[in-house]
Amino acid sequence: MNLMNLKQMLKRLSIFALVLLLFAITNISNPALATTPQGLYDKAWKLINSKYVDDTQNQQNWERWRHKYDEVIKDEEDAYVAIGTMVDSLGDVYTKFLTPKEYKEESESIQGSLKGIGVQIGVRDGKLLIIAPLEDTPGERAGLKSEDEILEIDGKSTKGITVEAAADKIRGPEGTKVNLLIKRKGEQNKLYTVERANIELKSVSTKAPKIGSVDENLGYIRLSSFISKNAASEFQQALEEMKDKDGIIIDLRSNPGGLLTNAIYIADMLLSSKTIVSTVDRDGYKETQNSLSQVSTNQPVVVLINGGSASASEILSGALKDNKRATIVGKKSFGKGLVQEINKLPDGSALHITIQKYLTPNGTDIHQKGITPDYVVDITEDDIKANKDPQLKKACEILQQYGKKVELSKVDPS
Repeated sequence: MNLMNLKQMLKRLSIFALVLLLFAITNISNPALATTPQGLYDKAWKLINSKYVDDTQNQQNWERWRHKYDEVIKDEEDAYVAIGTMVDSLGDVYTKFLTPKEYKEESESIQGSLKGIGVQIGVRDGKLLIIAPLEDTPGERAGLKSEDEILEIDGKSTKGITVEAAADKIRGPEGTKVNLLIKRKGEQNKLYTVERANIELKSVSTKAPKIGSVDENLGYIRLSSFISKNAASEFQQALEEMKDKDGIIIDLRSNPGGLLTNAIYIADMLLSSKTIVSTVDRDGYKETQNSLSQVSTNQPVVVLINGGSASASEILSGALKDNKRATIVGKKSFGKGLVQEINKLPDGSALHITIQKYLTPNGTDIHQKGITPDYVVDITEDDIKANKDPQLKKACEILQQYGKKVELSKVDPS
């Protein structure tokens, strides 16, 4: 896909988003549509009832929640607690309620900036984990890593904490500090003190990696997040910079994901008339996203993934793997195969609702399973201390071998 096509697609998306924004503002500003705290709760109930991917709502009688708090909800704070309790009954860490403050912070991150330490967090098996630290942020510089378990935040246990509550405790004004007690496999628990900062969410870097090296004839693109609305355009620009290289390494390690649209746009730059991803809703309706006929490059590609590569990272790597467009190197990915829709509520709060599961082009459901690389390669603490990156080295070897095969194919057999 060339730059003109990308701009056209982004323009269409922007227009669509603007229409949704105007509609939301109209609803909120129209006095006739103003809602009471009880009405807010009922709105949340209806959204989950009609959209949640599991139409049994976690094998329960969803109707019982509708009037459960009629006599209890007196103000918005009551409504927030009631909605949160109702949502928790789904047993889905990705379906969540956001207060107006939390939704504002999320919107800022999509716009490309936030205040905090720069880590993506999630809950797995009741444990609060760092999915990935974002590149060149206080969290990464402090030494926080994917799969670190956060035991305490400022001396308070995280047992039973929600992702939203944890994020609220970790974020804070620029220049202030947060203390995290970290449990890491094979090591003693350690307290990390991290100073908060204004995090500029630049998604793409073409700088040389900090550990290991890349052969001069090969290109290296580090894609650290799909969160920012600028991720696809930044990636397109990086491809332009790499057009004279013999092959490209796309580094998705510790990339926690982000916007589905970014994954689709970037896959479209590399795939010609191929399936990128399919989504399936609760009624079994399957919708397939296909790439356009034009691509930005035909250069050979190797993608690096690890346990911190999640969501949109898995959509991109799965699309490239199944279509045999790229070789995947590293460790098995995180395993998040669910799609959420953001539903803004009239008071400025919002509901993330899991509305679909996604399948790779081969029809594989990777949720809680992850994507297994073509070449499973580990990287140890000793490797890092020795400034070695076996995964990156393997990627270079694969691309160099590809180049030799191309050269041999050009030799006249006669």
